[in-house]
Amino acid sequence: MQAGSRRQNIIQVLRSSSGPVSAGRLAGMFGVSRQIIVGDIALLRASGTDITATPRGYILTRISDGIVRRIPCRHRPEDMKEELRILVDNGCQIRDVIVEHPIYGQLVGQLDISTRHDVDGFISQVSQSDAAPLSDLTGGIHLHTIICPDEETYGRVLAKLKERGFIFEDHG
Repeated sequence: MQAGSRRQNIIQVLRSSSGPVSAGRLAGMFGVSRQIIVGDIALLRASGTDITATPRGYILTRISDGIVRRIPCRHRPEDMKEELRILVDNGCQIRDVIVEHPIYGQLVGQLDISTRHDVDGFISQVSQSDAAPLSDLTGGIHLHTIICPDEETYGRVLAKLKERGFIFEDHG
């Protein structure tokens, strides 16, 4: 298969997938190495295709219905699962996590978490990895970009996060 044809087929696979597709899975589908797929994704991105890398694989960025908001959070590492579940249990999608690094500036980690299953998979991946969550770099302070179905849901999520002490508020 020609490289150009393979890249078009990668787009079709991502478009038709209901969730993230790993580089390893794509490599198996097209009979090439994982590194070839990583290169294909880089070239597709450079040509304007909006592909996001999540911890579980690649997705085509989709326009979602709802409102997009950023929320400032702070919590202990052991509270991460509860924080994420509050968001998804109320119908919100967690697009990313953002921290402010003193040297590199804003660092963004793509999450694409929509369900409890996604939360549990992410928490499992964190616990099995030697890598620390981005929020560890900032004493637990971070932002989440979330997509909520409506303002009422967003208000409910904020209230629950505040109730648990997970909303970061500057008291200085």
